[in-house]
Amino acid sequence: MLDIEDVRAARERISDVVRETPLDRSFGFSERTGADVHLKLENFQRTGAFKIRGALNKVRLLSSGEREAGVVTASAGNHAQGVALAATTEGVDAKVVMPEQAPISKIKATRGYGAEVVLAGADYDAAAEHAHRIEREEGRTYIHAFDDYDVMAGQGTIGLEIAEALPAVETVVVPVGGGGLISGIATVMDSETDARVIGVQAEGASAVAESLRKGERVEREQVDTIADGIAVRRTGEHTLPIIREHVDEVVTVTDAETAGALVALLERSKTLVEGAGAVSLAALLERAFGFEDDETVVAALCGGNIDLNVLTTVIMRGLVESGRYLRLRTVLKDRPGALQQLIDVIADARANIYAIQHDRTSRDIEMNAADVKLDLETRGHEHVVELVDALEAHGYEVDILV
Repeated sequence: MLDIEDVRAARERISDVVRETPLDRSFGFSERTGADVHLKLENFQRTGAFKIRGALNKVRLLSSGEREAGVVTASAGNHAQGVALAATTEGVDAKVVMPEQAPISKIKATRGYGAEVVLAGADYDAAAEHAHRIEREEGRTYIHAFDDYDVMAGQGTIGLEIAEALPAVETVVVPVGGGGLISGIATVMDSETDARVIGVQAEGASAVAESLRKGERVEREQVDTIADGIAVRRTGEHTLPIIREHVDEVVTVTDAETAGALVALLERSKTLVEGAGAVSLAALLERAFGFEDDETVVAALCGGNIDLNVLTTVIMRGLVESGRYLRLRTVLKDRPGALQQLIDVIADARANIYAIQHDRTSRDIEMNAADVKLDLETRGHEHVVELVDALEAHGYEVDILV
């Protein structure tokens, strides 16, 4: 099992490269939740995520023969970048297998840090199978993204930073994919503090939560989540026993809740994180676990490497969930001034129009009608209700599309 001394040794081993990231108290999220909320900003880490900690610790523990043979790994993106930078720092050749649908930004970044990138498989687990073939064929050392004690020890250095910066911490909320990060942090928390540790998984990639519930290691048939950094089908063989021993609870959040937390971080804290980095705050905002007023809570924001196309989608989802964006459809009489009358009602309700699609040729409507779809900026769920009520009061039949 992982030991606190392994984590302390890892910190000494990697401290010249790895940054001690800020622990920032959030007034806005404290006010919103009633807890004393602090954000561990690991998105400010080198490579944009915590993975460099474990990767560098592992690479620096390689023998001379292992260094000469090179390393190989599989990753959805953040571990890939961590291994690439760690290997380049130590002069070790690295080959990284990433899923075929990995974000382009993460592929480019991994190559930029000096690794050879191979694209294979539909998800992390399929990429890992290909990476193990390379391991056998080329004699490279495989650096597991989470199921390795040296990697866990490196990730656990985050826990040391939290415990030292905030001795009064009562709860630490940690994203969970395969379990390497939470295994390291929970080992430290159990040794150095009285704090409980809450793990958070995406609802569409909840292998750890399901494994704990069923009492055995579960493998999902597939994963489906915007939090690609924690999208793994099964937890680690070594991480699961540590989670059982040191983690108090593992909860799940939906993609919509994750998107809402990501947007809230952008708007309130001016902080950009990826989906996997936002799940911890999502669980706090949605009260997926219980906590007391004024309880000192740390939410670990584990990474900020989000693809811009994904970010656009997530922001729109977050705006929809918060009632800030609305797409609706109605049908007008096809006569002069009808569209202007509709716009006047919307303007009187103080909604702002992003876009209008006006179609007189749709087969779904009468010959003397026009199908109209509108994208609107609104000010919250109550405003959406007020707007729809106003439209219906003026005789419009409204279908909410988004």
